[in-house]
Amino acid sequence: MDTLSYKTVSANKATVQKDWIVVDAENQVLGRLCSEIAKIIRGKHKPSFTPHADCGDQVIVINADKIRLTGKKLTDKVYTRHTGYPGGQRFATPREVLAKNPRGVIEAAVKGMLPKNRLGRALFNNLYVYAGTEHPHTAQQPKEIKF
Repeated sequence: MDTLSYKTVSANKATVQKDWIVVDAENQVLGRLCSEIAKIIRGKHKPSFTPHADCGDQVIVINADKIRLTGKKLTDKVYTRHTGYPGGQRFATPREVLAKNPRGVIEAAVKGMLPKNRLGRALFNNLYVYAGTEHPHTAQQPKEIKF
């Protein structure tokens, strides 16, 4: 036998098949939901997964304001950011973040689960988070997924 009967196929931007997926975050635990979302955005659920390519799907998250945090995380967990000015360190609890920007908690969790490089920054653009049940992506005919 002089030829192989199998070949390793790497996906690239031209050959990847990207789908649209809707996820309902109502009464879902934050970390468990976001880890599944990160897997889908990364493309690890596909047999054609390629680590260096954007081969994941576009994910729409609805009802982000109804996400659930277990234990005392709603009041005790702290998100830290810096304004860039001296003494500009700011702290916020998930309750404060949900009150001001309901998308912020899910976006921060998913972003922390993606690679910390230019691919991770590009993959983060495949996430769309909405506070209510409505979203403007009905033309893409997204599929509903339950976790």
